[in-house]
Amino acid sequence: MIARSASLISALLLGGALLPSLASAHDFTLDDIRIAHPFATPTPPGAPNGAAYLDITAGDEPAELVGASSPISAVVEIHDMIMDDGNMQMRKLDAIDVEAGETVTMRPGGGYHLMLLGLEDTLVEGESFPLTLEFAEQGEIEVEVWVQEANEGGEAADGHHHHDH
Repeated sequence: MIARSASLISALLLGGALLPSLASAHDFTLDDIRIAHPFATPTPPGAPNGAAYLDITAGDEPAELVGASSPISAVVEIHDMIMDDGNMQMRKLDAIDVEAGETVTMRPGGGYHLMLLGLEDTLVEGESFPLTLEFAEQGEIEVEVWVQEANEGGEAADGHHHHDH
């Protein structure tokens, strides 16, 4: 009985030790830039475009996102949505600047996002796809983007900045 209890305790401790790595498994780093929670919202069948969202945190040096690409779409553009005289306006940007020590958060419903133009296929909840981000000084990083519903506040449907995959 004691051996079985010790085995159970060991298994629980090992499982607990793995939890932090699983919780941060959806974070990516390039130099001192941290990319957290890349996700895209599902699209209806035949939709030509979609959108992806993520958090970019710059470390000791500023970061400038200057481009992105993915095999799931013909083009990926950096966009911003702003209110202009009561109308929501979407505009293409050349870059997003992230000051040192700051975080830029992209969420549905307004602000920065990555437009996936000319989708090759429907974005289906529960699936994922690669996305390459290009930074002016630091180079490129490939991240895995999970397709999931967003709630009314624009957060991931689970309310977290991570995935439980």
